[in-house]
Amino acid sequence: MAAAVTDASAGAARLEALTSWHSDGWRDLRVAVLGLGVTGFAVADTLAELGSKVTVYAAGPDDERARILEVIEVGFVVHPLDRVPDELAASAPDLVVVSPGFRPDHPMLRWAAEAGVPVWGDIELAWRVRDKVKASEWMLVTGTNGKTTTVQLAATLIAAGGARVAPCGNIGVPVLDAVRDPIGYDVLVVELSSFQLHHLPTTGPGAVHPVASVCLNLADDHYDWHGSPEAYRDAKAKVYANTKVACVYNRADEATRSMVEDAEVEEGARAIGFGLDTPGPSDFGVVDGILCDRAFLEDRRTAALELTTLEELEPLGLAVPHVVANILAAAALARSIDVPVAAIHDSLAAFRLDAHRIQTVATAGGIRWIDDSKATNPHAAQASLQAFSPVVWIVGGLLKGVDADELVARHAARLRAAVVIGVDRVALVEAFRRHAPGLPLFEVVTDDTESVMPDAVALAASVAEEGDTVLLAPAAASMDQFADYADRGRRFHEAVRDRLGGEGHDQPASDDPAGQAD
Repeated sequence: MAAAVTDASAGAARLEALTSWHSDGWRDLRVAVLGLGVTGFAVADTLAELGSKVTVYAAGPDDERARILEVIEVGFVVHPLDRVPDELAASAPDLVVVSPGFRPDHPMLRWAAEAGVPVWGDIELAWRVRDKVKASEWMLVTGTNGKTTTVQLAATLIAAGGARVAPCGNIGVPVLDAVRDPIGYDVLVVELSSFQLHHLPTTGPGAVHPVASVCLNLADDHYDWHGSPEAYRDAKAKVYANTKVACVYNRADEATRSMVEDAEVEEGARAIGFGLDTPGPSDFGVVDGILCDRAFLEDRRTAALELTTLEELEPLGLAVPHVVANILAAAALARSIDVPVAAIHDSLAAFRLDAHRIQTVATAGGIRWIDDSKATNPHAAQASLQAFSPVVWIVGGLLKGVDADELVARHAARLRAAVVIGVDRVALVEAFRRHAPGLPLFEVVTDDTESVMPDAVALAASVAEEGDTVLLAPAAASMDQFADYADRGRRFHEAVRDRLGGEGHDQPASDDPAGQAD
């Protein structure tokens, strides 16, 4: 027993010392990597470069990545991930690095806990090796909705200020790839999912110390993964830990304010609010159609700095309320590192939203067709519904354990009709019958992916009238019938184009660059 305790202590001390790319302890470290998606591959590649002995465990082969693993001398075990592979227990790893999709109660993570093997996520690993080229400042962005748009906005604004910046993390570019860029970056703007935050420590050598951080909002989502609303909230709250300059929060979302109040931050860090109302000192907000900074100026009690106006944002499709909120949050992040107001104003004039985010597909016969396939939960769908009226709403998919009753009840009055798609149709249909009993309601009952959107579009077209908006805002994940939300959005575009015969069409949507699952 004494020897085992001594071995465990030595192993823990070795991991504690791994605080730099240049630490000697990485060499020959035995590491099990769970998952071979974008994140898992980046972890394995990084550790192999550091000289660790790495084995990847995945449910199925990815031929291209598996071939690369062989070249870089990384082991690869294909095994059903609903139980612990014999090879994992036999390998006695010093460390497990887990991909974000693995639930906390996964058998392999339970095994690691029982065996006393430390578990890291990719973010902790990236923070520890962030000095390979240059030690960038990090900004952290989370929230139930708006993360990707805010990350892209913040990166755009910061680049306009002259810094070399990378949007990365859950946006689709692993943080480890940004850390290992041969030139290096001045700033990393890191999108973090609640899954990634769950595994991120808030103390010790693996704890991130961001220059600025934001939780954009908190709403029902991913309870099936976290197990409870409290666990989901606690994961999101980690984003503010150890912040050095600015903890940015949403004045309209009390949960984000309380997260900041409870956070352990570095001395001198400030709470910076954003919202669509008049800003107070240390806030960003809107006054008479002007987006203002009242936080980062000396005379903030009696003055404000103009960032842009709603009038300027309107032609760009950026004046929708939830997008304006994202702009204010991103501007707060940029201003926390002294990006000039003029640079922010000019870069916003050239910014465009990604595909599948409140994107106009076509306008024909006085009917506007909008793709917001990225609205993968009720909170995101609510933001879209608030922007349009009357609406023929295409809704449904994989609800992820979330109740949509409140969403239906709140917006029933603005609906012309609803078209329900996806595997969780029963819950939605019952919600409409309870809260909008007179509303025309249609179901797409086919399980054929090729037919779902053409059928939904045909039903929407049959009831839409001049002045209406046909809105794809599913309030649900897409993986029940589609590859991802981008695939769902593309199929909506194709179905609308086929239905209208090209009449009134905007440019076709490009693939969403994030390429992320919901």
